[in-house]
Amino acid sequence: MADDTQQVDPKADPKAERTAARLAQRIGSFSKAHGGAEGQVAYIGQRGARIVLVGEDGAWGDIVAPTYAVAEQAVRKSGITVHESFDGEFAAKAKTGPYEWSRMAGLQLGGPSNG
Repeated sequence: MADDTQQVDPKADPKAERTAARLAQRIGSFSKAHGGAEGQVAYIGQRGARIVLVGEDGAWGDIVAPTYAVAEQAVRKSGITVHESFDGEFAAKAKTGPYEWSRMAGLQLGGPSNG
C-alpha cells in the first residue's frame, strides 16, 4: 500500500503554490490578530491536512489544506512555529470556554443535542 502522505511537490505545481500562499496569508492574519501563533499539521486522509493554530492569546482555530505538502509549505511561508504533535505545553496554550466544553460533552453535560 502506498504512503498517502507523499504528495506532489507543491513547488512543481503552480496551483498548489498559489494555494499554499493563500493559506499562509490566512495563517499570518490569524497570527497578527492573536499576538502571534504556533501550529501543528496533521494528515487527515484523502481530505488533505489540518493545520491547527493556537494564538498567543489562547484563541485557536484550524485550516484544511488539500494535501500535506501544501500544508507544510503554507506553515513554512507563514513563519510560525510548527509542533510535531498537539500535546503538552502547546495544547495547554489553547483556551476553551463553556461553548467548547458543551460541544465536546454533548448531552452528557447539558450541551446541544446536535440534532
